[in-house]
Amino acid sequence: MHDLSYFRQNLDQIAARLADRGFRFDLDAFRELDTRRRAALTETETLKAQRNAQSMEIGKRKKAGEDTEALQAEVRAMGDKITALDEQVKLIDEDFRLQLASIPNVPHESVPAGRDAADNAEMKRWGTPRAMDFAPKAHWDLGPDLGILDFERAAKITGARFAVYAGLGAKLERALINFMLDLHTREHGYTEVLPPFVVNSASLFGTGQLPKFAEDLFKLEGTDYWLIPTAEVPVTNLFRDETLEGDALPIRLCAYTPCFRSEAGSHGRDVRGIIRQHQFQKVELVNFTRPDQSQQALEDLTASAEQVLERLGLPYRRMLLCTGDMGFSSAKTYDLEVWLPGLNEFKEISSCSNFEAFQARRAGIRVRTGKKTEAAHTLNGSGLAVGRTWVAILENYQQADGSVVVPEALQPYLGAERIVKGVGLR
Repeated sequence: MHDLSYFRQNLDQIAARLADRGFRFDLDAFRELDTRRRAALTETETLKAQRNAQSMEIGKRKKAGEDTEALQAEVRAMGDKITALDEQVKLIDEDFRLQLASIPNVPHESVPAGRDAADNAEMKRWGTPRAMDFAPKAHWDLGPDLGILDFERAAKITGARFAVYAGLGAKLERALINFMLDLHTREHGYTEVLPPFVVNSASLFGTGQLPKFAEDLFKLEGTDYWLIPTAEVPVTNLFRDETLEGDALPIRLCAYTPCFRSEAGSHGRDVRGIIRQHQFQKVELVNFTRPDQSQQALEDLTASAEQVLERLGLPYRRMLLCTGDMGFSSAKTYDLEVWLPGLNEFKEISSCSNFEAFQARRAGIRVRTGKKTEAAHTLNGSGLAVGRTWVAILENYQQADGSVVVPEALQPYLGAERIVKGVGLR
C-alpha cells in the first residue's frame, strides 16, 4: 500500500517510475476519483458544521419559548443528506483503497530500468562449475535412478507437479532444513519460529498476495483460510496491527515451512523434475527494520542466503532484478541463481527483497522512534528453497557411476558421505 499524501504530491514522478516496471498508472482516473472523494468529504464536513450550528440555535430558541419546528425540519433534512454523503464517501473510499492496493511498489532508485530478465544486472559470481569428464544428468534422471525420487507414485496419490522423496533422498531434504536453520540461528542472528501453514485473507492482503494473485493460491473451500505460498506471509503478519519500538529493531526471524502454489501463471515452465512444484519446502528469512536500516538489511539478508550456497560449495551468481522483472510488492530484489550442470544453466534458488514500507502499510506494522511513529520496513528472502538446493547437490556432486557425493557440511546431518543406488524405494 502507498502513502496517499506522498502519492498526491508526486503523481507524475511515480507514474513514470511505475511505467519502468510495465505498470500503466491512469493519472486522470486517479485524480478524478481523488477529486470526487475530497469534494464529498468537504460537503459532508460543511453540512455537519451547519447542523451543529442549527442545533445550538434550536436550543436557544426553545429556551426563549419560540417555535422551532421549521428549523428542526431543516436539521432533519441535513441529517438525511449527511447520511447519504457519508455512504457516498464510504463507497469512494472503498474504490480508492482497491485502486491503491492494485498499484505495485515503486522501485528503489538503485534498481535499473528494464523490461524483463534479460535486463537484470549480474552483481557477483561465486565458485567455478566443476569440470566433468562425463555427460552430467539432470536430477529427474539421477533421483529415480538412485531410488530416492519418485514422480509416478506421487502422481498416483495426488497428481502432476508433486514428488515423493525416499531413503537418503528424504533424509537429504530434512538435513538441508536443519543445516539452514542452524546456520541462520547460530551465526546470522535469526530467531527461529514455526508459524501456522494456513492463513486468513487479511494476512495475504498484508504481504501483497491478495487481491491480485488469488489464482496462484490454494484456498480451503468454505472458509477464509488459505494454504501459505511462503513463510513470508505468516511470519510478516506476526506483527500485523502492532507498533514496534525502534530501538528493538532490526528483528530477524527465520522459519521452515512447506509452501503451496497453484502455479497458475507458470504456463508450462519447468514441468520436468522438482524445480516448480505445487508443494515444496523452504527456509525463509524475514526482517523488520526502521526505514534507515532497510537497505543495509537487504545486503545482510542476501549475504546470509549466499552463505548457505558457499558452505555447500555450490556455484552461484547474484542478480539485481530490473524494474520489469520485480515482484509486485518489492522495491528492490536480488535473485541468487545456482549452477545446475544437468540443465546447463543458472536457476533461481533465492529471491531477497526489500519491500520498504509497502507491506507494513498494508499490514499496519509501525515503528516508534522517540515521539515519531511511522510505517516499518519489511524484507524477506529464501534461505534457501530446499527442493532446489536438493537438486543442486544432486547435479553438482554427481559422479560418473551415478552416485552422489554428500557435501562435507551436510555429512553430520545426513550420516553418510555418498548417496548410492538402492537406498530408497524399491
